[in-house]
Amino acid sequence: MKRPLLSAMSACLLAALPSFAQTNLLQKANDLELKGDFKEAGALLSKALETKSLDPAQKKQLEFDLDRLDRIKKDFPFTKDSLYDALKISVKDLTPAEYDQWVKQGRFDSREIDGTRYFMGDSVRNLFFRYTELLARRTPPKSLSSDAQARWESCFNIRKAAMVQGKPYVLPKKFQVTMTVTAEADAAPAGQTIRAWIPVPRRYPFQEGFEVVASSPQVKQLDSEDSPIRSAYFEQVTEKDKPTEFKIEYNYTAYGVFFDIKPAEVRPCDPNDPALAPYLREVPHIQFSPEIRALSQKIVGNETNAYRKAKKCYDWIADNINYSYAIEYSTIRNISEYCRSRGYGDCGQEALLFMTLCRLNGVPARWQSGWNTFPGVKSNHDWSEIYLAPYGWIPVDPYMGIFSMRYATNLRPEQQKEMRDFYFGGLDQYRMIANSDHSVDLRPTKQSIRSDDVDFQRGELECNGKNIYLDKFSYSLTYREIKPPQKVD
Repeated sequence: MKRPLLSAMSACLLAALPSFAQTNLLQKANDLELKGDFKEAGALLSKALETKSLDPAQKKQLEFDLDRLDRIKKDFPFTKDSLYDALKISVKDLTPAEYDQWVKQGRFDSREIDGTRYFMGDSVRNLFFRYTELLARRTPPKSLSSDAQARWESCFNIRKAAMVQGKPYVLPKKFQVTMTVTAEADAAPAGQTIRAWIPVPRRYPFQEGFEVVASSPQVKQLDSEDSPIRSAYFEQVTEKDKPTEFKIEYNYTAYGVFFDIKPAEVRPCDPNDPALAPYLREVPHIQFSPEIRALSQKIVGNETNAYRKAKKCYDWIADNINYSYAIEYSTIRNISEYCRSRGYGDCGQEALLFMTLCRLNGVPARWQSGWNTFPGVKSNHDWSEIYLAPYGWIPVDPYMGIFSMRYATNLRPEQQKEMRDFYFGGLDQYRMIANSDHSVDLRPTKQSIRSDDVDFQRGELECNGKNIYLDKFSYSLTYREIKPPQKVD
């Protein structure tokens, strides 16, 4: 099996370490991890941390690589026996022999960790996304397409309004949102200050009117409206044996989006345009590997039109990638390759694969993420934007392409295709968008490496320069639509 390359940050650290560590210390630790020797990998990294000549950046990265081992363990809590016990509850008439066969077939994400095979925490839910024929045996029954009809109607109405009005941003909706992030009582010592960042809506042509209604404690710093990772920043002193809560309530307005794109009118972009060049480059998790290049050639072939190149990539993902809940992004070296090689991923992994293919083919592509608040469905969500001249930046949601074609089975085939095509250049209003880029720094800067160093949706906490990881805090988001007052005749 080909060894995954270290992250760009790790590679830079390797070059900067003292001479005794020039023999690929980080790669050694990486290889040990892949073999399942977590204790030995941890010991190697701990030994390197004893080096007195480390600068702060080197120390921070070594600490993260050590912490990453623990993060991986948290994502794989099941033993083979305990996973079987969980599956028996959810899969009707499951037998030990059938389960053993599924394990041999590799139906579950697993890791060898110090002599024991462990399985991913979301293994049960992912089984039904990857093998939809098993939905008939799911107990209790749960449909993957319960909201498909309502989503299709939303797409239809937005598209119709955009065509009638002759503009891409239509049918605005105003929302009131409350987001709460709560650190556990033992997340930090009593009497110490927890720093907290909570995502809030950034400014877009189709997202506006953000206003803070209330907060507790008071917002200490609100990032600029054009921030690529917009947050409300808080500080609060902890009390003994009490959780520490951060809460913000705000309003904003979101528009439905639909671009009526004529492929023949699309022009090539200028790769030297300073406004677009950053979105054509390789960056963390967007790497033009030989495997990605081969896939691109297979999908795009000799196509030269930017719209058609991007649409081919979008349609290929819709037809060939399954949805799956993901392990934490901070534990993955290259997310786009992770998604490609496995044939499945969550919304952000699918978006990064799409963005990688677009950038490789000269189509500027960037991240977009926040929350999906479609009625009956509330979750973190990631998607993307691409730049098509003369239209500008248009939204593309690869997950919704997959949902339309693979899971929205209660729609007619033509409706499935209509919904798939809508989300290539269209977007519903039920989004709270905080981020326009991935893997960028919070403002003010977080001293420790983030719990999620790629995305920002759940909030981030730290105390005394040390990260408070996801298992030490909870988060919640509630929302309601603020409907305009009805006109009285």
